[in-house]
Amino acid sequence: MRISLIDVDGHNFPNLPLMKLSAWHKQNGDQVEWYDPLTAWLNPPDRVYMSKVFTFTPDYPHPVCAGEIIKGGTGYEYPSGGKSLPDKIEHIYPDYSLYPELCRNMAYGFLTRGCPRGCDFCVVKEKEGQKSRKVADLSEFWNGQKNIVLLDPNMFACKDWKNLSQQLIDSKAWVDFSQGCDIRIMTEEKAEYIKRMKIKQIHFAWDRYQDKDIIVPKFKAFKETTGWDRRKMTVYVLCGFDTTLEQDLDRIYTLRDLGYAPYVMIYDKYKLKKRDQLKRMQRWVNSRYAFMACERFENYKG
Repeated sequence: MRISLIDVDGHNFPNLPLMKLSAWHKQNGDQVEWYDPLTAWLNPPDRVYMSKVFTFTPDYPHPVCAGEIIKGGTGYEYPSGGKSLPDKIEHIYPDYSLYPELCRNMAYGFLTRGCPRGCDFCVVKEKEGQKSRKVADLSEFWNGQKNIVLLDPNMFACKDWKNLSQQLIDSKAWVDFSQGCDIRIMTEEKAEYIKRMKIKQIHFAWDRYQDKDIIVPKFKAFKETTGWDRRKMTVYVLCGFDTTLEQDLDRIYTLRDLGYAPYVMIYDKYKLKKRDQLKRMQRWVNSRYAFMACERFENYKG
């Protein structure tokens, strides 16, 4: 078979389902390539897979010519749940050659799925359920690469977190928890395991303003255990969902005072006007130079 792939979101981040589909088809002797709308009408592929991760991404703008077209991903199927990859494909080693620049000495994957929080702004509860569970060992998607990017929504809420953490420690690879780890469930023991990993930067999340009394002591304890500073600790700050600008700034200033680097994430950013205050605040905070040079948002001229 001739198989063509379409990464509807673009090629800025590796699409894991497409990499697994590619690996499976190549193992079965099929030809796999990126879809080319300029030539496909002359010689249509037998099947096209279209994957869309984000709900806000516009759909593919060109006509698709193929014997069969299969669409999948959160961007197409949320919140209905949608299709999952068959186990024989879900648990295959990904074809990293699809993204040679993005995957040079990089491994991407999930050790766990699901999250007990069930936050209203998050798609995980509908997609993966409200329990963090182990779905793979590290060897399923890592084979000696120097860098590991984890896509888990809440690994430290999983009962197997200790075993999975040890696998990451034993890999001696640089580990990136790309999603915001849940500081609310952090303990000294978990922090000690994280400290033993090779980590350039760890990401936490402070989404709910009302969790301040719980979160601040946890951030203090984690910093005390690891001895790390803002160069190694970033905190995603969800803004524009159920908080005021004053509450957003309070979290941002608090994190800076605690020795963490805040990083503003705006809910439904694409709906905001260009000069919206939230967008200005995001430019200020997420520019490390501007944030360090200008102490207060009201003095920021950007």
